[in-house]
Amino acid sequence: MDRPMRIVTEGLRFPEGPIAMDDGSVLVVEIEAGRLTRVRPDGGKETVATPGGGPNGAAIGPDGHCYLCNNGGFNWHEDAQGLRPTGQADHYSGGRIERVDLATGRVEVLYTHGPKGPLRGPNDIVFDRHGGFWFTDLGKARARDVDRGGVYYARCDGSRIDEVIHPMSFPNGIGLSPDDRRLYVAETDAGRVWAFDLAEPGRIARKPWPSPYGGELVTGLPGYQRLDSMAIEADGNICVATVMEKAGINVIAPDGQLVENVPLPDMFTTNICFGGPGLRTAYITLSSTGRLAALDWPRAGLPLHHLNPR
Repeated sequence: MDRPMRIVTEGLRFPEGPIAMDDGSVLVVEIEAGRLTRVRPDGGKETVATPGGGPNGAAIGPDGHCYLCNNGGFNWHEDAQGLRPTGQADHYSGGRIERVDLATGRVEVLYTHGPKGPLRGPNDIVFDRHGGFWFTDLGKARARDVDRGGVYYARCDGSRIDEVIHPMSFPNGIGLSPDDRRLYVAETDAGRVWAFDLAEPGRIARKPWPSPYGGELVTGLPGYQRLDSMAIEADGNICVATVMEKAGINVIAPDGQLVENVPLPDMFTTNICFGGPGLRTAYITLSSTGRLAALDWPRAGLPLHHLNPR
């Protein structure tokens, strides 16, 4: 279903990780520029912090700071079709989780390693009600080989990080169900969404083989639909950003049924978040063309822990 789209701002360098703030502004990362940017309602932009590397997913923690998944950087190609990443940066700076003080712009590195090795390409992040956070590590792709990705759970004080699901094939978007009892993860290249029942904070109730990851397949999308980040609606639907074929937002019910596809004019439609009155405005990053778009949404978004009141 088509619906009117308005462009909030342009000129961003591969934006992702939108966070709709209470003052009406939207925080986004600019992966190619290595910075965290605040976009004002009038489209004005200001740099909040410049962590370098490749800041990717972003979320507000219980302390009010912004937590970043930093993938360490990509190489880039730009042509008439826009800007796009082309593999691990020649000057790759290592994957990491960072904390940004929004008042001062100070960047602190919390984690560079999991319990079994270095983080390679942290991608997306979501906080639970307990103040911990889940994040995906997509890994990095090089000319002749790629990393095997995984899903991690960590404390926001830097004291503990657990590798919960590994290996996984290019895990990207991550979200929690409205009751915090299910974790959703999108696989980019496979075009699949998985659900994991949670036994307790930071631990899944692992399903036995032949489940490859200990979870349940929600859906696998046909064709060349690659999945990026996600946001959850208040009713539990999964809104997953989709790149390449059918670029836009696929809305998927918890039982795997496709609710709707919202087409958008960028093959790299990468992220979605909800803000505005009643959380009925969807802010979406059109990354290759460097734009932040806003759409009126027919259903309310799920309030986020530590950002929106529940």
